[in-house]
Amino acid sequence: MERKQVTTTFLLVLAAVALYVCFVIARPFLSPFFLAAMIAVVFHPVQARVQARVHNQNTAATMSTILVLLVSVVPAIGLGIAVNKEIAALYQSLNENRVGEGGWNPVGMHAAERVLSWVGRYVDISSFDLRAALVRWLKEVSQPLLSWGVRAVSNAVLFITNAFITFFTLFFLFRDGGSMMERVGDLLPLSASQRDRLFNGISNSIIANVHGCFAVGIAQGLLAGLAFWALGLSSPILWGVVTALFSMVPVIGSAAVWGPAAIFLFITGHWIKGLALLCWGAAVVGQADNVIRPYVISQRASMHPLLVFFALLGGVQAFGVIGLFVGPVVLSVTIIIFQMLSEERSQGTAA
Repeated sequence: MERKQVTTTFLLVLAAVALYVCFVIARPFLSPFFLAAMIAVVFHPVQARVQARVHNQNTAATMSTILVLLVSVVPAIGLGIAVNKEIAALYQSLNENRVGEGGWNPVGMHAAERVLSWVGRYVDISSFDLRAALVRWLKEVSQPLLSWGVRAVSNAVLFITNAFITFFTLFFLFRDGGSMMERVGDLLPLSASQRDRLFNGISNSIIANVHGCFAVGIAQGLLAGLAFWALGLSSPILWGVVTALFSMVPVIGSAAVWGPAAIFLFITGHWIKGLALLCWGAAVVGQADNVIRPYVISQRASMHPLLVFFALLGGVQAFGVIGLFVGPVVLSVTIIIFQMLSEERSQGTAA
């Protein structure tokens, strides 16, 4: 009996060490793995239908992975081309409008001079040389911009690598996900109903997050597109779609679209429109995320909106973009575990 306890203790310690080493090895790839797991959960009904028609597991998993790739990558490429054309057209329009004054550069100079003229009413800036200041500023920021360019290239390589890892992992989750869940369930000292409850809670939390992302994207896209249309900006539908996509980016979010648009209006002299767009974006478009996402997730995953709100913020701070999904999942699992503990305690008291 003592030998069995020593053996069990040794195996538990060894398992803990092994799990820690596995975590260290897998830590750089946790984000693409979580993303692949999320996609596998969301597209599980599609995979089940493909599997029912194509009985070969490898073929079915390959078809499902290619389908996800087409659904996600092809629209992104088309949207990127459309946005690039729109930006090029905007730049050409600015140059044509200012051709008599030398092109694009005077636009920025005129905007800066307007600001300085307003400041000059209250502060003495007669000795301030705007052009010399701009030259010094360009020299000062050139080195950080060069470093930023290097990081951008590095991030692009990292993005491609993570995308490959995500879809590579997704294939195996589609093919072997069911058997993996069974093996994990067999290792847990839980009853069948408790295992199903735990796994269903994780699945519901992930799906609720996806629904929340879509709801926020649709709302912010419609609100931003409406503002672009009302202010007479070009391609309101296109920029509404772009806003919907940027709504999934933490911290910056939709401001990455309506912010530059407001700056463009200020530069071109449309101060009232720029101010209106800035106020609308900050007070309405930007705040839609804080209201809609927690509400949708709390309704689907049966969690209090305040807890969901902090789970989203904490998840993003701890894990980055993928924290939008990890945070609520961890919260959901925690709630289910405490519910199970309460039930076990009640059953023990009753016995």
